[in-house]
Amino acid sequence: PALPEYVRQLWARRHFITAFATAKLTAQYSQAKLGQVWQVMTPLLNAAVYYFIFGVLLGTKHGVPDYIPFLVTGVFIWTFTQSSIMAGTRAISGNLGLVRALHFPRAALPISFCLQQLQQLMFSMGALVVILLCFGVPVGASWLLALPALLLQFTFNAGVSMVMARMGAKTPDIAQLMPFVLRTWMYVSGVMWSIDKLAQKDSLPQAVTIALAANPAAVYIDLMRFALIDSFHASQLPAHVWALAIGWALVAGVGGFIYFWKAEETYGRG
Repeated sequence: PALPEYVRQLWARRHFITAFATAKLTAQYSQAKLGQVWQVMTPLLNAAVYYFIFGVLLGTKHGVPDYIPFLVTGVFIWTFTQSSIMAGTRAISGNLGLVRALHFPRAALPISFCLQQLQQLMFSMGALVVILLCFGVPVGASWLLALPALLLQFTFNAGVSMVMARMGAKTPDIAQLMPFVLRTWMYVSGVMWSIDKLAQKDSLPQAVTIALAANPAAVYIDLMRFALIDSFHASQLPAHVWALAIGWALVAGVGGFIYFWKAEETYGRG
């Protein structure tokens, strides 16, 4: 269908998208004894491992106020992007039975997987709030900034997921490569260390520090840290951070949607 008609069809199936996302989330840990507790435990355990390796052994916590809230926020927000992209990569290739059996806009699948990860993040945010309060981070009006930041990150994640869904539908082996790509991306996104602190050193070229700060994953992580952690100041954000966040969301969201739509008739064939 034409793009406006495709958008209309997708909107008409919004209830399917939300129901499918909720069902996948409920079934994800249905075989585990702790069930949905793993939605919170998994990122917390990752944060504990990163704290030991990077914070203690490598000393990245030095000079970073409220390092544990800083680290846990970074891990939770990064996990949202990582899981969305990984799920999006397999959105078509992993659901061929559904794709071939029913007629619906295929973009519903990567979007629903991103919505599933957003729902999972909401569970994790409850644990994050407890951690922030336990480490003396006060509740502030700036916490409201987390809402537009998450909305922009969701739009970015959905766009990238649709790009990867189209690529994964044509070449399923991409799903095997993505963990290595995402792990590299995580290490340069300031999840475990401060990009602002690194930028103050003269050993790195300015172009490198600008690229690190403008990295979309780092932008959304820093916005959430600025919103939730009072010791993370505006001076630690890259220049024009909200413009960057909106720009990345529009480029990925709109561009990824159009890129996915152009191959709509090929999904499930071959």
